[in-house]
Amino acid sequence: MLQPPFAVKNQSDNTAVPAFIFQKYPLVPCISRTICCTWMKRLEMFLTNLFRTLRLQTIYPILMKYLSLLLIALFIAVAGHAQEISNKDDWADLSHYVQENQQLAPPKPGEDRVVFLGSSIFENWKKMVPEYFNNNSYLDRGISGQTSPQLLIRFRQDVIDLHPKAVIILAGSNDIAGNTGHVTNERIMDCIASMAELARLHNIKVILCEYLPIYDYPWRKGMEPADKIIALNKMIRAYALANNFTVLDYFSPLVDERNGQKAELTLDGVHPNVAGYKIMAKVTDDAIKRALQ
Repeated sequence: MLQPPFAVKNQSDNTAVPAFIFQKYPLVPCISRTICCTWMKRLEMFLTNLFRTLRLQTIYPILMKYLSLLLIALFIAVAGHAQEISNKDDWADLSHYVQENQQLAPPKPGEDRVVFLGSSIFENWKKMVPEYFNNNSYLDRGISGQTSPQLLIRFRQDVIDLHPKAVIILAGSNDIAGNTGHVTNERIMDCIASMAELARLHNIKVILCEYLPIYDYPWRKGMEPADKIIALNKMIRAYALANNFTVLDYFSPLVDERNGQKAELTLDGVHPNVAGYKIMAKVTDDAIKRALQ
């Protein structure tokens, strides 16, 4: 059977499938790979019979080449649209921790459960130093790349409903990086304040983090985040002190002379390495003790 260019065999049949599409669009199963394979196979069989009937086999390979490219372009458009719809349906990635939350038992009497709510800084922490969480009653609810509005949307599901004694809120850097467009420090503080007020309403102690120093983002050069983070940290500290919340300073122990992270404590200038997390663990445990006393 003649096959379209840039294609591979599907394991379930002999249909040629543009494999790179399935790698680029992980949600393609939502629109069914089987349907795509079946229709490509039917189209190819139809054209083969048609060209044999018309005795035009000589131009068949040329026509199939362009039809295959057209099908691939159409499939990419459909798959991309499905991916976009899915992202819009779960913009805050509420499904990320659903299974873990469902399997989580209620806190035991006297248990000092603490939820770490943030983005990649927290998510990487559990991956790189899992014993820090496993040996304590600490729940990591970080999701890489998330901004403060996304954390706010997740707050009930990933914090309140888990009935912790305290929550540690680390937010702001991805907003400053422009992950979801331009955001001011004032808008970041609105989300942080909303989360803190929700926690207080549910008798959850609030620990607000002064963000880690960042000189530049490797994936988005030229944003000049250092001064913006310093300004945001001042706002977070002032708000925390005014409302009797605990401040957790991640900035001071990690900062270098450029107001970035010390080279020996970071992977890429944004995310800490194991040595950096060791320092963060010490100041975190101190802050938790202060909040729960």
